[in-house]
Amino acid sequence: MERKQSTKYLFIIISFLLWFPHFIYVPILSPYMESIGGQYSFIGIVLSSYGLLQLLCRLPIGIISDLVKYRKPFIIFGMFSSFLSCLIYLLTENLWMIFLARSLAGLSASSWVVFTVLFPTFYDDKHVHKAMGTISFIVVLAQLLGMSFSGYLVDEWGWRAPFIIGSIFSLVGMILSFFITEYKNAITMEAFSLKDAIAIIKEPSLLKVSVLSILAHSMIFSTVFGFTSNYALSIGFSTSEITWNVIVFMIPHAIATLFMGRILIPRIGEWRALQLAFLYAAPTTFIIPFIESKGIFLVVQGVKGFFLGIIFPLLLGLAIEKIAKEKRATAMGAYQAIYAIGICLGPLCTGIVNSLFSMKVGFYFVGCLGLIATYLVWQWSPSKRMVYSKEFISSRTESKS
Repeated sequence: MERKQSTKYLFIIISFLLWFPHFIYVPILSPYMESIGGQYSFIGIVLSSYGLLQLLCRLPIGIISDLVKYRKPFIIFGMFSSFLSCLIYLLTENLWMIFLARSLAGLSASSWVVFTVLFPTFYDDKHVHKAMGTISFIVVLAQLLGMSFSGYLVDEWGWRAPFIIGSIFSLVGMILSFFITEYKNAITMEAFSLKDAIAIIKEPSLLKVSVLSILAHSMIFSTVFGFTSNYALSIGFSTSEITWNVIVFMIPHAIATLFMGRILIPRIGEWRALQLAFLYAAPTTFIIPFIESKGIFLVVQGVKGFFLGIIFPLLLGLAIEKIAKEKRATAMGAYQAIYAIGICLGPLCTGIVNSLFSMKVGFYFVGCLGLIATYLVWQWSPSKRMVYSKEFISSRTESKS
């Protein structure tokens, strides 16, 4: 038991080391590409490549992991891809090589499928949401610390500094990943076929959660991890001050991941929490083009961070909550592959809108995605279906009488 706990903590450290290198350069990536001649449309393509590789790779990784019933090699591969990505950023300013580096980052992020199905095995089945809240907190912590230092590093040591740090952390994570102990009883050894995989992918509840995640990831990768930094610079922020934008977004974001599983869900339920989170996240995107004050901008980012922080771990838990352990990597692979559409198309479409019209119109576009998600949650909510069912039964009873 003690050894299992130590493996759990090692796993948490490696999870941190997977994501920290990805986000230490995210706030400056778009302005960096702009500074070396990248146009908004091309920047959108580069940003979308991160999601494209996840779209293509996450489901196959999940299926293969379930077929071989082994997770560790995929974790090692993910850390290696992260290291290679940061190394390419460091060695070249060629825009197409940067496209390759961002694609490799997407390949690395695809390994998160196995991270998110292995980590819940350290918890009882009834604590899936708690496990997802914890692992989501680690991700957000990595995002917060990475993105907080980004602007400072650039101001002090230049554009390449974040890529140097990212390379070092990725290398350490790759070395540590060789020491993970994977317990065989974490995955039952029942037969698993491609037919089973197809059945899981067609599961209606999984598809609904995945569609909502497409919209949520489109929102965050088009704004906070995309063009928000460009807008912040346009209203007077310096590259070092972008750090404050990151801090005020990520701290509420981190708090929300813990608040969601421990307080919010037990009180109002999963789908009600989703609806409220999307409903309040949308206006924080709509109003960005009207903001010219740094202070108000930071407040809005904080509110946005909190509500998006509720959405992601909640959807993550819903994706595998009702799936058998031996099939969870496939379910998670399908879920993460589908929501990668949002990581891919969100910034791509927003970049095109920005180029054709203006950055302000791009924020309006992203805000509309939040409203669409709010409506879909309302339509798909189990409580709504229950109410309709009761009304239908009542009407049938009255008609018979």
